[in-house]
This record gives sequence, structure tokens and C-alpha cells, in this order.
Amino acid sequence: MKIIILLITITFLIGGCQKQDVEWATYGNDLNNQRYARLDQINVNNIGQLKLAWQYRTGIRGTFQATPIMKDGVMFVSLPFNHVIAINAKTGKELWRYEHDRNKEWGMCCGPANRGVAIHDQQLFMGTVDARLISLNIKTGQKLWDINIADNLGVTESIDQLAIDDPNRQKKMSGGTGVGINMAPIVYENKVIIGITGVGYGLHIDNTEDQSLNAVVGINNGFGRSGFLAAYDIYSGQQIWQFNTIAEIGWEGEMSNYTKDGEVLNRDLMYEKESLATYPDAAKFGGGSAWTTPAIDKDTHTLFFGTGNPSPQMSGETRPGDNLYTVSLLALDANTGKLKWHYQQVPHDLWGYDVASPPVLFHTIVDNKIVPAVGQAGKTGWLYIHHRNTGELILKSDAFVPQKNMFAEATEAGTIIYPGILGGSNWSPVSINVDRHIAFVSAIHAPIKYTLHEKYIGENTQRYVSSEPADEDQWGILSAIDLSTGKILWQHDTEDPLVGGTLATQGNLVFVGEGNGSFNALNALTGELLWTHKTNAGVNAPAISYMIDGKQYIAVVAGGNKILGYKQGDFINVYALDEK
Repeated sequence: MKIIILLITITFLIGGCQKQDVEWATYGNDLNNQRYARLDQINVNNIGQLKLAWQYRTGIRGTFQATPIMKDGVMFVSLPFNHVIAINAKTGKELWRYEHDRNKEWGMCCGPANRGVAIHDQQLFMGTVDARLISLNIKTGQKLWDINIADNLGVTESIDQLAIDDPNRQKKMSGGTGVGINMAPIVYENKVIIGITGVGYGLHIDNTEDQSLNAVVGINNGFGRSGFLAAYDIYSGQQIWQFNTIAEIGWEGEMSNYTKDGEVLNRDLMYEKESLATYPDAAKFGGGSAWTTPAIDKDTHTLFFGTGNPSPQMSGETRPGDNLYTVSLLALDANTGKLKWHYQQVPHDLWGYDVASPPVLFHTIVDNKIVPAVGQAGKTGWLYIHHRNTGELILKSDAFVPQKNMFAEATEAGTIIYPGILGGSNWSPVSINVDRHIAFVSAIHAPIKYTLHEKYIGENTQRYVSSEPADEDQWGILSAIDLSTGKILWQHDTEDPLVGGTLATQGNLVFVGEGNGSFNALNALTGELLWTHKTNAGVNAPAISYMIDGKQYIAVVAGGNKILGYKQGDFINVYALDEK
């Protein structure tokens, strides 16, 4: 108990003194990805006085997922389709605007969203939906360099690949394979680090009514590539190292019927082992998108990031084995890109359980000793906490969403599973109140029906799996989780599934947005809803907080989410206490 009190006291003394200006200069507010603002001017006692200070309309309507960056009084925001704006963070006045000349021949897997930029000295860095890494002058927005970091796979899936009697054949395709970049980059020791997405090979089909995502289909036809995370010199753009997310040797792994934390996977291991010789090149098409902005431990120069599903998505016949290093949390040497350890949450994934939420670093107590830890909120519905140096699983939290038929097989009649391909925790970043040792996880309850289909090609039968929302209720769940025990302290349900992430502040507040346009502040200790502001678009991105001239601000973008059917818009909202 004395150690815990000492840890909290040291943390408080370090963070308790507030400066006149407090920045938010990286995606997660620091390399730990904690998203914790050490500001308490806005707190549980005065949150009712929070008002809109200014609003900026970007003119670009579309799924908006960016974390704003604020440094030296300037806010930098990446817009859909990779335009960038610089705004006076106190007044909302535009300072400059960069218009991205996107390669429109490039197939986008997952829409136009970008999750943010990185800055270092006089440079700004951004990854693009057409797989480019760009550096801009932070003062003017002028381009300094522009490099292609991957070849274009192109969208190769089509509705014609579906069986004649598949209902999805009558709907509209909205995306599929298409190499791009969604994550916000991170800068470390003169290296800008970023990874590619869209290599998981899945056909995306729209709902005909509201154009939201209706189904994702995985098809076995031997196409795709490996994802990667790579580091580039900040001055020249020259690549320094690259880590491929598919193991070049031994991607079949241990081939166990259990996850490392003991969950049964219902695998046909005999079939998989017999099929290894039939599909010797499966790893070449392996998938493993890099969705998450890494966290970095500066003391050990260790970088942590998560990987996506194997390719082809949800259909495992042509990729026997564990499919390393997909659906894994990985630790790399940040200076060389060499693997230190990996933890695969779901071997031979058949459900789309990407490790999508960014990892977060903190310290916890094990056997009365303070140990460095890394946490990751899974699509599976558990918060995994590992020893940062070894990868050992310290604990797995209580399930923060309902669970049913986990790791069951798809059937011709359809198997309803939750959490499914949407999560659990999707890409939404976690925040941590470091002083209270609490993590805040925004999550999705969405039952998913996994259906096995057969398509006859001459004398051969091709099997594939579709995943689509079941005809059951969906909702969102915000959870506060004790990082020492993994126990849930409180939960707050929302009308719609939550996607976008959270912000925690020293004022004992946690901020979260909803798809219906509500932006909420809750008591971080009790879960009580204290304040709400409504915007005419879904608030589906994480908020930040900063201070200028002694005044604290809360900022969040609101542009909805097409996949979930949330109203799209073009708002940047900034809030402060009413001075009246």
C-alpha cells in the first residue's frame, strides 16, 4: 500500500504544477500514449460552465478521426483525404492550409480518414490514404518532401466473386484491398515512424439505405501482401528500417488450439498441418495491417504497436497455421526495427480481431514491486496488460463488453458472435488517469453474424465467410478499469456503439464523443454524466486538452463515421469555461 501511495504522490508532484501554456504535441500527448492532460482548471465542480469557445468548419465532409496537435499556440489538424490546416489555437483563425493532391487511381480500403500528424522542430509529418509520407514546413504548410512508401495493390475484390445466391451480391461494393496509411506517425530520435494498412484482403459492402458498412467478406483466392511498420529519416525521407508484420520464417507458429491466455479456438489442427504443404506461399499474401500509432519507452528504446488480421480475411483454408505476426502486440527496437517480443492475441484469426487500439504505457504493481507495463484494449473485449520488458501477460481485465460464442466457427445458417469484427474496442485510443491508476475504454456492443458460403467453380468448391450485423440491439459502453486488478470500476452505456476514444484530465474528468453528435464529460471516479454538448455530426474522434495564457481548452473534431452510419460533417469544436 505504501508503494502505491508513493507512486501516486510522485506522479502528483510532477504533474501538479500547471504552466501558463501546456501543449498537446504528439498523438497520445506523450510517447506513452496515455492521453492524460495534467490540467484541472476545468473540473468536476465547474464542468457545467463549459461553453463552445470557437468552431472551425473545414469544408471537407467525411469520416473525421484526427487527433489535433497543439504546439506554440498553433493547432494542426489533418482532414479527410489528407488536407492539413494550421489554426490559431486560441481564436480559431486559419493560418495556412495544405491541399493534398491525392492519386485518385489509388484504391482506398477504408475511406478517407486520417488519424493525425506528427511534428518535430520546423517539420510536420503525415501519412496518406495513397501510401505516401509527406513532410511540410510547420510555419507555411509548404511541402518539404513527398515519398511513396508502398506499391499500389489496387482494389481487386468484386461483387462477382460472391455466390449467385448470396444476398450481398445485389448490393454496392465500397472498398477492399488498397494499401494506404491511417495512423498518425510518431517521431523518435530523428526518425518518423509509420505503417501501412489495407492489406487484410476483404470485400466491403454497403447498406443500401444509409450507405453504412453492411458486410465484410473474406474470399480465398491467393491475393494480398504483408503489412509493415517502417522508420524514415526526418530530413531526407530515406528509409532507415522496415519491419514486416508477417514472419518470413515460421509464420505457422506453435499451432495450438488455445490462445496464450487459455481461450479455446476450435481449430481443426489436423487439417491445418496437412495443408501446410499445399499452401507453401501463404505468408506472401499474409496481411497484418499496421493500424495503431506506436507507443515508445524512451528508457529502453522499445516501440510497441499492434497488427491487423491475416489475409484472406475470416477465411482460413488457404493460410494454415498461426499466421504470425498478425493480430499481435509487438515490441521492436525503435532504433533498428528488430523484434524484441510478440504476443499474439488470436492465432489463425477468423473473426477480424485486429489489434487496433493503440498500446499505452504505464507502471503497475506486481508482487509489491513497481513494474513497467504496456496495455492494449482488444477487439476481443479484454484489456491486456503485459510486462513491458518481456511481453509476459500480467493480467487480463474483466470483459468490458458482453461476450457470446467467442471463437466459434461460421456456419451456413449464420453464427452470431459478440464481440465481432467491429469490436470490443476498435481503433479508439484508451486514456489513463495516471494519478488514479484508471484506464478509460470506449467500446462497441454489436452482435455479428458470420455466414459460411459456397461458390462452385467447375468441379471445385470455393468457400468464403461474410460478417454482417445481426438483427439485435447495439450500443456503446464506456468502462473505467482498475489497472492494478483489471476490475471494472464503473460503466456508462450510450445509445450508439462508441468509436473515437477518450480523454482523461487531472480535473477527474473523462471526455468521450458519440455518433449521435453528443460530446460528453463524465466524472472519472463515478461515471456520472456531468455535461453534454451537441454537434450536427458524429463526434467520433478523441479529444485533447491544452492551456494558453493560463486558460484551459478542450478540442475535438466532429465529422461522423461512414462505416457505422454516423452523420458526417466538418467541425472542429474548441471549448473553455464561460468567463461571464
